[in-house]
Amino acid sequence: MSENDDDLIVRAAWYYYVGGLNQEMTAARLGLTRARVNKMLSEARETGLVSISIDHQRAGPLPLETELEHRFGLDFCITTPAFGFGDDKTDSEVQKQIAFRAVGVAAANYLKKLLIEHDEITVGTGWGRTIEQMTLQLAGVRAPHAKFISMMGSLTANNAYNPFEVVHSLARRTGGEGFFLPVPFIADSEEDRKVLMSQRSVMKAMEIAHSASVCFISAGELTERSLLRLQGMISRAELESLRAIGAIGDTNGIFFDCDGKEVMHSISKRTIAVGLRELMKIKVVLLIAGQEKAIAARALLRSGIINGLIIDGDAAQILETIGK
Repeated sequence: MSENDDDLIVRAAWYYYVGGLNQEMTAARLGLTRARVNKMLSEARETGLVSISIDHQRAGPLPLETELEHRFGLDFCITTPAFGFGDDKTDSEVQKQIAFRAVGVAAANYLKKLLIEHDEITVGTGWGRTIEQMTLQLAGVRAPHAKFISMMGSLTANNAYNPFEVVHSLARRTGGEGFFLPVPFIADSEEDRKVLMSQRSVMKAMEIAHSASVCFISAGELTERSLLRLQGMISRAELESLRAIGAIGDTNGIFFDCDGKEVMHSISKRTIAVGLRELMKIKVVLLIAGQEKAIAARALLRSGIINGLIIDGDAAQILETIGK
C-alpha cells in the first residue's frame, strides 16, 4: 500500500473507534494483519491520536474519594477504578503506563471542563509523564483565550514531558497561548540563577505564572528510579544528601519531607520554578499515577498547598491505608 503509517493509523482508528468495526474487519478493510492493526490502535491511544472521555460525575462520588477529601481537606478528589495490581503479575512498567494513561484521561476531562467554563483561564503546568498523558488525552475543546504557562524551567533533554513540550502541546490542542520559562530547570550556580531570574523574558513569564488560576503538578519519589535521576538532573550523591536531611519527594523543584515541609538543599537555591509560597496562592491540582508515589503523595497532601487530587485507584487504596 502506498499510504504512510500515519494515514493507516488514522484510518484504522476511524474504522475501529468510530465505525464500530472489530479488529479483524478493520484489518480486512486495510489489507493488513490483525496483529498490525492491534499495534496501530495501541499507538493511536499512546500518542493521543485517540483520546477517551469518561463522564466521571455521572457515577457520583466514590466512598474512597470522599474519605480522601475529608482526610486531607481537599475541594475534590477523583480516583480512577483500581486495576488490582496488588495481586497482579503484570510487568511493573506496564502497570505504570496504565496508571499514567488512566490519570491522564481523568485529568484531561477535568481540564476540559475548566476550559469550557472559564473563557480566559490561565493554567500552570509542571512536568512528568502523568502531566504528559493529560496533554495527550485532551481533545475536543477550543479555548483560544486560554493561557498555558510552565511553572518551572525546562529540562536539558527534549522529552514529551519537558515543561516546554507540555505547554506547546496544550496550546496546540486548544488554540490557546503557550508561555514558558526560557531558562534551565537547575542553574549551574546561585549566581547564575540570579542573573537568569533578572532577565526581562523570565520576569514576564513569572508574572504570568503567578497569575495562574489553576496549576497541575505531579510528585516524584526520591529514588534511583525517579525522573530527576533518570534524566541526570541530580547526581547520586545529591540524591543521597537530600534523603539524609529528610527529603522523601519533589515537585517542581521543591523537595519536601514526610510532612510536606520544604527541605532546603543547595539544589533548591539553584532551581528556577514557582516556589511553595506562591503555590499557596493558586488552586493546585495534584496528579498521582503509580503505587510507588503514594508516600510522596501523602506528604505533599499534608503540606496544605493541594486543593484537588486526581489519582489512580490502586495508589488511592494505598494512600488511604498508610499513616493510619
